[in-house]
Amino acid sequence: MSIVTISRGSYSRGKEVAEKLAEALGYKCLSRDILLKASQQFDTPEVKLIRAIHDAPSILDRFTFGKERYVAYIRSALLQQVQKDNVVYHGLAGHYFLQGIPHVLKVRIIADFEDRVKEEMRRENIGEKEAADVLRKDDNERRKWGLHLYGIDTWDCNLYDLVLHIQTLRVADAVDIIRCALERPCFQTTPESQKILDDLALAAQVKAALSEDFPTAQVTAKDGEVLVGLKVGQYDNSEVAERVHFLARKAVGFDVKVDFTLAA
Repeated sequence: MSIVTISRGSYSRGKEVAEKLAEALGYKCLSRDILLKASQQFDTPEVKLIRAIHDAPSILDRFTFGKERYVAYIRSALLQQVQKDNVVYHGLAGHYFLQGIPHVLKVRIIADFEDRVKEEMRRENIGEKEAADVLRKDDNERRKWGLHLYGIDTWDCNLYDLVLHIQTLRVADAVDIIRCALERPCFQTTPESQKILDDLALAAQVKAALSEDFPTAQVTAKDGEVLVGLKVGQYDNSEVAERVHFLARKAVGFDVKVDFTLAA
């Protein structure tokens, strides 16, 4: 029992790898489903969530934290889904959202740029230059997104356990390699690794609930207890704590600890 995340660029055949892998394993395959669940759960238009994990942050986003709020919604929805285990996720940002969970195998699928351009030309019926420009823009937006929110480049191999190049390797080969890797004990779910995931999912729920009022709140969970760190020196601490408790109880049904040691 494991979780697989597959990061991919446009037209790299990563979607095909994910779907065939899920079919071979009998796992659930998730991608855009997560956006729909987040949209419904947090009453947010799906288009805003798509832009939040696709477009690079604007100057306005950096001051209003709009993008961070939508990302918190998506992360919470994703973590709740993968808690059930036996999942292949090939949507955006899984390699960021599921860091630190031992039984998650993180895979990056790449393909030659020229091959991706040809596929873009074929599918969109456009010229070579236009197709290349579209792909470069898409790749750059995703890289800027990761650097802004996490300080990590999507193309950084340190994010992944496996990087597979679809060219000499075929889709079927990639599926076989991933299946073989999943047989290793380090990618099997254990009570300890499940506990890590459960705590991350709990913290993400609280973070999402607080994100509109307190977008910079630092939320962690350990053994089912949640700690909220706030930097709100300009507010009355008791008033803020009351609001935090209210929002957290509404989200997870119990009180959280609030730490003002970071107050300015």
